[in-house]
Amino acid sequence: MQQIFNFIFKNSYRMLFLLLMIIAVSLTIQSHSYHKSKVISSANFFTGGVYEMTSNVEGYFNLKVQNEELAKENARLKGLLFNIKDSTKVPNLDSIKGVKKTDIIISKVIKNSYSNQVNFLTLNSGFKQGVKPEMGVINSLGIVGVVENTSANYSTVLSILNTESPLNAKVKKSNHIGSLTWNGKNTGFVQLTDVPRLATVRKGDTIVTGAQSTIFPENIGIGTIEKIYIDNETNLYMIDVRLFNDMTSLGHVYIIRNKDREEIINLEKKTQKNE
Repeated sequence: MQQIFNFIFKNSYRMLFLLLMIIAVSLTIQSHSYHKSKVISSANFFTGGVYEMTSNVEGYFNLKVQNEELAKENARLKGLLFNIKDSTKVPNLDSIKGVKKTDIIISKVIKNSYSNQVNFLTLNSGFKQGVKPEMGVINSLGIVGVVENTSANYSTVLSILNTESPLNAKVKKSNHIGSLTWNGKNTGFVQLTDVPRLATVRKGDTIVTGAQSTIFPENIGIGTIEKIYIDNETNLYMIDVRLFNDMTSLGHVYIIRNKDREEIINLEKKTQKNE
């Protein structure tokens, strides 16, 4: 114990210098957006590499489960194929809801959080692969989240399991729109709020992305209606939506480029200035 105290007294100036330097660097990063973005990018690069190594190991031991899921998906697709009389009408599986193949980036989830109020995923694709912030992320079942930050070869995605960033969604059969959010309770359900009372909604109805979204194409699947409530404050419907996706078990995903996003946003900004 005496040696520890001797070491501290002997190196007290150096330790004080290191402490002050760490505080100065932290304050610089927090107060300058450029430095902050560089630190985030570097952190994504480092942690992305670690997550990918971990994901590869987990993926090896999870091959049986993934093979079973692929077998089920193949069976479903073959069922669709056999039920189409004209084989020329088979949909192109390389495109999603009218999105061109060149506007889709295939990636893999290497880190997934789902136990917090605001959850994130890490993907093994970054700006070198064309990924940019605010791109939509989906898989074969439905929406997954929105790209938040990118590094050269990795990106972080804000999961739909978050309590802070609502998305535009609608009841498929009636086109009545609402805001999709999460109450932070059950990973299998999200909530659709602000749906007008005149809308005809029933348990089992499908919820999809709405036309007002500049992130996701319209009619991407989200889930089905499980329960319907009335918000006493707004007198509008509040709906529990059972997700198509199991957000605790995600593999490969599709990142979607929306080439019209910037044009729409710029047009809306001009309109707001003129009001």
